[in-house]
Amino acid sequence: MNAQDRRRLRRRFQRLRRMLMVLTLVSIGVIAYANITAVWASRGRLFDEVAALPKTRVGLVFGTTDRVNGLENLYFRYRIDAAEQVWKAGKIDLIIVSGDHSSKYYNEPDKMQQALIERGIPEERIVCDEAGLRTLDSVVRAKEIYSLNSIVFISQRFQNERAIYLAKANGINAFGFNARDVETHAGLKTKVREIGARVLMWLDVHVLGTRPLHLGEKIRLPG
Repeated sequence: MNAQDRRRLRRRFQRLRRMLMVLTLVSIGVIAYANITAVWASRGRLFDEVAALPKTRVGLVFGTTDRVNGLENLYFRYRIDAAEQVWKAGKIDLIIVSGDHSSKYYNEPDKMQQALIERGIPEERIVCDEAGLRTLDSVVRAKEIYSLNSIVFISQRFQNERAIYLAKANGINAFGFNARDVETHAGLKTKVREIGARVLMWLDVHVLGTRPLHLGEKIRLPG
C-alpha cells in the first residue's frame, strides 16, 4: 500500500469515526429526552397520598404476574394494596384491571380481580380488560373501547409517568396514584428496562404510530 492509499484509508476511517460519534450522541440525546419527557408530562399529576388524589370515576390497575419463579411478585402485591387504598378512600367508583390474558394458563386481570375481591371490593365494580398487553394498549383501550376521557392510573411511579405521557398523547385527562416501589435486585432490573421502555414510548407516539394489538367494539362500563 502506497502513501496515497494510506491517506485515503485514514480519511475514510476518520469519517467513519465522526459518523459513529454523531450517531452515539444522537442516540444518547434521544434516550435522555424520552426518559425526561415522561417526567415532565406527569408533573403535578402523581400522588403518593390518597387524600390529595382527585376523585375520578374510574381507576385502572396495570397488570403484572402475581408470582415470579414461584415467588410472590411484590409489584403485584403493592399495586393491589394501592388499588384497595384508593377504593376505600372513596376516590373511585369502578376499577379496570388491565393486563395480559395470552392463554388459559396466564391471566393477569383474573388474578388481579380475585385479589381485589379478597380485599373487599365488590366483583361487580371490577372490569377485566384482558387485552392490556402493553401500557400503550391499556391506555388507548381506556379511551377507544371504554370511552374514558378521565382516569387515574394505579401502578408504580415509573409506569404511571409513562402512562400519563401516553394518555396526554391520546387526549385523556389522567392522574396517577403511586404504588410502593420494589427495592430489590428485581426492582433494579425493572428500572433498567424502563429506560428502553420510555424510548419505545416516544417512538410509538411520534414515529411508529403504534396501535393496540386488539381493539374491537366499544364496551359500556357499569353505571
